[in-house]
Amino acid sequence: MQRIDILNIHEIDFDSDEYPDHAISTLVGDGCALEFDDGSYDIVFSNSVIEHVGSWEKQQEFAAELRRVGGALWVQTPAYECPIEPHFLAPAVHWLPRSVRRFVVRWLTPWGWLQRPTREESERMVCEIRLLTRSEVLSLFPDCEILTERLLWVLPKSYVAVRRARS
Repeated sequence: MQRIDILNIHEIDFDSDEYPDHAISTLVGDGCALEFDDGSYDIVFSNSVIEHVGSWEKQQEFAAELRRVGGALWVQTPAYECPIEPHFLAPAVHWLPRSVRRFVVRWLTPWGWLQRPTREESERMVCEIRLLTRSEVLSLFPDCEILTERLLWVLPKSYVAVRRARS
């Protein structure tokens, strides 16, 4: 029987009885240290997660784990080169030095105005989010094809690392 496992770092409210035709399980774990055997999954899908794991070192661990447990891969992440930072809904904020970014994301972005984060919450977001360049995505996923989604047909919006199923 085929199944879908959804991994999060915390428990989520999901009632699998609402979807009786699907074998969906929710799991709690760390994507940087997966407790699965090599090649456990036919397909690994990750949409806008890798930029949230923190440092470059954590991103390397996350990518290595996805590549280890998955046959085919589809991993998407926003592009550092895009002038609009998607988490804070603001132009160029991700290009600012971290010390300036802390203030800007809290007080001068739509995210800050809508969420009204505390100083600690904005600090956590600034430290957690690290957008990737195309060359970094290539480095993290050397056995994958890297697709570029574009904004207005010109600007990189996001990157997708795709690895076809192994034969």
